[in-house]
Amino acid sequence: MVQRERIMSAEDIERSLTRIALQILERNRGVSNIALVGIYTGGVHLANRIQKIIEAKEKIAVPAGSLDITLYRDDWSLAAQNPVVKRTNIDFGIEGKAIILIDDVIFTGRTIRAAMDALMDFGRPLGVQLAVLVDRGGRELPIQPDYTGLDVAVAANQHVHVLLKETADFEEVVLETHQ
Repeated sequence: MVQRERIMSAEDIERSLTRIALQILERNRGVSNIALVGIYTGGVHLANRIQKIIEAKEKIAVPAGSLDITLYRDDWSLAAQNPVVKRTNIDFGIEGKAIILIDDVIFTGRTIRAAMDALMDFGRPLGVQLAVLVDRGGRELPIQPDYTGLDVAVAANQHVHVLLKETADFEEVVLETHQ
C-alpha cells in the first residue's frame, strides 16, 4: 500500500523558487558574476524558471545551462548496462563565475558530487553554490544546499516526487510512504 501526501502545491513551488532567486541575488550582490546550471531532469526546468525570475527582477540576461551527470555517477554501471545520456548544454565560460547548481531534490549528495565532477570538465569556476527545491536529508556525503525551498524529514520507506508543469499535467511535490 502506498500513501501519498502533498507537501508542496504549485503555489508553494513558485514562492520557493522566487525566494531562492532573491537569495541568490542577495548573496551574489546581483547577477554580474553568476551562471545557473540545472541538473537533468528536474533541475533543468527549475534553473530555467529561476533564470526567468532573476531576469525579470534585474532586467539583464543571466547565463543558464543544463548538465547531464549520467557518466559521472558512481552507480551508473549498476543502474543500466546502456545508460541514457542526455545533452549537456553549457555554452558560456564558467571560469571566474559563481555557478549555481540547481536540482529538484537532494538526498545522499552523490548526484551533486557527480555534477561537480562534470562541471569541472568545463573549467574552474570562482565557486559552486547549490540550490534545491526539496532537501529530504539522509546525506552520505558532506554536501549541503546553499538555497532550499523545503526541508523535510523523510524515512527510509518514503520517497519525494517532484511533479513540474513542464513534464506533468499538474504541479506539486508529493511524499509517498510505502507500507
